[in-house]
Amino acid sequence: MCYPTPQELGLAARALADEHPGEVRLRQAGTSRAGQPIWVLSVAATATTTTTATATATAGPVGTAGGDARSVLVVAGAHANEPVGGATALSLARRLLRDPAPRAGCGWHFLLCADPDGADLHRTPRPYSLLDYHRYFFRPPGPEQPEWAPSLLPADRLPPETLALTALIDELRPVLQVSLHATDLGGTWVQLTRDIPGLAEPFAKSAAELRIPVENGASDAAGWPSPGPGIFVIPQPGSEAAGTFHPEDTRLSTWYHAHRYAGTTAIVEVPMWASDLVDDPAPHPDPRGALRMLAARLTADAALVGAARERARSRDGDRDWDRNEDGSGDGDGPRPGGFEDPAAAPLLRAVDWTLALIPRITVEWTGAGAPAEATAAYIASIDAFGRRLSLRAAAMLLRVLRAEGHPAAPGLDRLVTGWCEEFAARFGARWIPVATQVEHQSRTVLAAYDRLVAADRATGRA
Repeated sequence: MCYPTPQELGLAARALADEHPGEVRLRQAGTSRAGQPIWVLSVAATATTTTTATATATAGPVGTAGGDARSVLVVAGAHANEPVGGATALSLARRLLRDPAPRAGCGWHFLLCADPDGADLHRTPRPYSLLDYHRYFFRPPGPEQPEWAPSLLPADRLPPETLALTALIDELRPVLQVSLHATDLGGTWVQLTRDIPGLAEPFAKSAAELRIPVENGASDAAGWPSPGPGIFVIPQPGSEAAGTFHPEDTRLSTWYHAHRYAGTTAIVEVPMWASDLVDDPAPHPDPRGALRMLAARLTADAALVGAARERARSRDGDRDWDRNEDGSGDGDGPRPGGFEDPAAAPLLRAVDWTLALIPRITVEWTGAGAPAEATAAYIASIDAFGRRLSLRAAAMLLRVLRAEGHPAAPGLDRLVTGWCEEFAARFGARWIPVATQVEHQSRTVLAAYDRLVAADRATGRA
């Protein structure tokens, strides 16, 4: 099983809609900056009074069930370098057709790829190593990411991908929005905008059965309330989450757009390569010392990438091509001088964005707010995060330099190769088959909806 491209997702979804015309609908929710369609696949709700055996036969028009159906929105491909979500979305749609019980009174909607332009630039359908994964790596800067753009840009400058997503949320008013994400190396975890009671148990059971470590100390969620291993609830406004650094304001992201309609968002992360280091709950003997060491290494690594970037800048004439003051761009400006590859502009914007973040992150790690107590899992997660930042910047820069035959390319290639090998060796990287990644995400999505409905019934909301 491979990671599908946006084009393959569209074709597969069209075939599914043709096979089940009364239950499945494919429509275009928007258009990307480069003119690509943004597809939404919908699977109809069934009447709440039907039995499982007859639910499919009595399904109403797509997305309806007596006019009062709930909705679930599943978002895939919000980050270009995390391609598993599209495969999970298709798998879930097929599963709901085979077993329609979760469709009772609820329509399911799948945004198949929130950023098709970015996905086209990240090309790794079946990576056989971390190095292979990074050979054609791409992750756009924050202002160009559909979910994060509202936290970084004014409303009148939001990209069309973000507008398509928020319009879909406004239309569907989902009780549950699930954003499907992935990490290159580590474990699985879930972030919630509101707690979903009881989710920790089926989540942990699925991870154990599929041999996926649970990331108990995710660096993205340090200090956040955790109702169970690997489950983290985003702090409410006015609260503090010590040790957590986000360049974006999470509460301004599209994750919180569903709150306008009393909805909840779950962000489900699954690893491509697993590491048991992120599942170690033992106390770390010296967290602050470890963070100082990791900050120094990240600073040194970033300096190496920055030096290579300066060599590239001397060739592109240091022109402020196709870039706004906040680092965003729309891809239609002039190409940087000396670079013929049309991918150079978005790649270099992403490199510059990543390098600019690093000094702010190292300050957080070494400042007064650094935790005096932490688990080994948390320090391992921070270790992986730091390696990831410098490696991503180097890999994207290498793509530009290699395409142009730049003299700095061979040295940077050796650096990227060495960093990938060290990363894999340090964390004992173990590949998780794509089908297993998909299965775990699918189980977690269904469990989140099941537990949310149960909680609503208990409180009289359902």
